[in-house]
Amino acid sequence: MIATRRQRSGEADPHADQPVLTAGPTPEKAAATILLIHGRGADAESILSLCDELGFRNFAALAPQAAENSWYPHSFLAPLDANQPYLDSALGRLNSLVADLLARGISSERIVMLGFSQGACLTSEFVARHPRRYGAVIGLTGGLIGPPDTPRNYPGSLAGTPVFLGTSDPDPHVPFERVKETEVVLGRMGAKVELRRYPGMPHTINDDELDACRKLLKRVVTANHHTD
Repeated sequence: MIATRRQRSGEADPHADQPVLTAGPTPEKAAATILLIHGRGADAESILSLCDELGFRNFAALAPQAAENSWYPHSFLAPLDANQPYLDSALGRLNSLVADLLARGISSERIVMLGFSQGACLTSEFVARHPRRYGAVIGLTGGLIGPPDTPRNYPGSLAGTPVFLGTSDPDPHVPFERVKETEVVLGRMGAKVELRRYPGMPHTINDDELDACRKLLKRVVTANHHTD
């Protein structure tokens, strides 16, 4: 497990002391590192099982656990203040993990962010607030956090980061319009975004999305001169 450098009270920072599950080699010995962010009501173990389906055994995988299995209590479309302090704690948790990897000499281009549902929302918002050239960003049925008309004037650049957004439509939790807005905003920040819409798909991850993930991960490996 990776220790967080963020140590505050559990009430103010509920996710800070939660465990991080790992799989694969250490980040220093891996072709790349993938951070896997679980959805509401799920857990780190469930999202970590994606590693077997993706099949990249030379990746280091980190899956942080949310306190009480939820990163924030209300819908991602609720006013930002309604989800505090949980939202800031969740974003801070991801930032501590990325900062730790960078401090260990892992290039940001060897860091992949992947989230599903609530985890996809958190991933989208995190990379918008902490832009850099990531290896890849994958948001599976999720989008930027906040109510309609939330200002999206994030500073900084994603510098050509490949982003894959896949979503069901209609989805009971994630309006397609928000995923489309996420595509536009991240593209404006310099990401190379691919959005795939799956009419009538349940709130899940499908085989086409997994295939898209595998192709992105292969590109990250190739770009960093490793072979799978």
